[in-house]
Amino acid sequence: MPTRILPAVGDADAVRSITTLLSQLPDAEPAAPVVDSTQLVDTLARLAAESVDELPEVVVVHERIGPVPALELIREVALRFPAVGVILVTSDPGPGLFQAAMDYGARGLVALPLSYEELASRVQAVAQWSVGVRRHLGRGGDVFTGVGGTVVTVGGAKGGVGATLTAVQLALAAQASGRSTVLVDMDLQAGDIASYLDVQFRRSVADLAAINDISPRVLADAVFRHDTGLALLLAPGEGERGEEVTDRAARQIVSALRSRYEVVVIDCGAQLGGAGAAAVEMADAALLVTTPDVVAVRGAKRAVRMWDRLQIRKAEETTVVVNRHTRGTEIQPALIQKITGTPVAGTTVPANFKELQGAVDAGRVHELDAKSTVKQALWALAGELRLVKAPEADHRKGGGRFRGDRGSVSFRRRKDGGG
Repeated sequence: MPTRILPAVGDADAVRSITTLLSQLPDAEPAAPVVDSTQLVDTLARLAAESVDELPEVVVVHERIGPVPALELIREVALRFPAVGVILVTSDPGPGLFQAAMDYGARGLVALPLSYEELASRVQAVAQWSVGVRRHLGRGGDVFTGVGGTVVTVGGAKGGVGATLTAVQLALAAQASGRSTVLVDMDLQAGDIASYLDVQFRRSVADLAAINDISPRVLADAVFRHDTGLALLLAPGEGERGEEVTDRAARQIVSALRSRYEVVVIDCGAQLGGAGAAAVEMADAALLVTTPDVVAVRGAKRAVRMWDRLQIRKAEETTVVVNRHTRGTEIQPALIQKITGTPVAGTTVPANFKELQGAVDAGRVHELDAKSTVKQALWALAGELRLVKAPEADHRKGGGRFRGDRGSVSFRRRKDGGG
């Protein structure tokens, strides 16, 4: 049986040398190279959605692949596609990098300039390992092999526009529909999800920051199980501990959560630090909540432009959600769309704080009355985002998951050239 090999190489000169050598390996079936981390993950996700048997046995990652750093990319591939063996091609094959590559999930390391014998030996060994893993999976081993859960981030155009309430209700709607859901508080210095849901907690997202290998057991220890069945990964009670959650740690945490839950909803707050930026960059859908007033809409426009400048997310890949909407206000969704240059969610959330005040003050927003127009709108937004398990979706291939199905909002696996 031929060994299927997928090269991930962004450098034009390296593409030629690697593909030439791979084509000369015995029983090798190299695919056309992918040029960045986005294309690699998208390609593997598409193949995994069909069957684990469609995945290549070996992925060869060049050290200068981008925009996600090579080691971070290897970790994501190892977490999401455990039947795929990854080989890192590097000009620095020293013991330090070798150990780091193994810690991140690589199965081998090959030095530059490439040697036919070394490459052939590594590919053969990694391919044999991959075949063995697939035999194990075939016996029903408890290993995640799907394309991963859907990640949705919720940020605020400024403080107080309702981003946290939006995130909470989206997660509750997804959980209530039968999808395994985790709600993450990535507003690291000022997160209020615990207050909204009246929970006392011991562990937080900061406890995962220093862990290199986030196993299911480690993750389970950090997650709080709410009475509604919703899993919670909360912001640290001491705001200064938020600094421990770097962008690298956030990538690891989001990847681990994506591999264990069908839906991951992340509240990023209104002040986007490195961890929140990494989450937005990785998300399938990024929501920016605004209210229909001049200050908030200006804040939304500022945030969208900043995300674009920093290459976190393009404007057309960000969806603005209008909260506290009334028909009589001068600033309507169409104008907000024009000002921000982003799509605007078809569902607007009405201005009716009286419905919310009792539940918010009591920290029981999960008990918001089903007749509440605010709750109905936010759960309708979850439907628009396709976070809920619709009965008709269960008969479609993939169990109704919508990855790649953009609908009326802006979905994508990563931005072009993004992480």
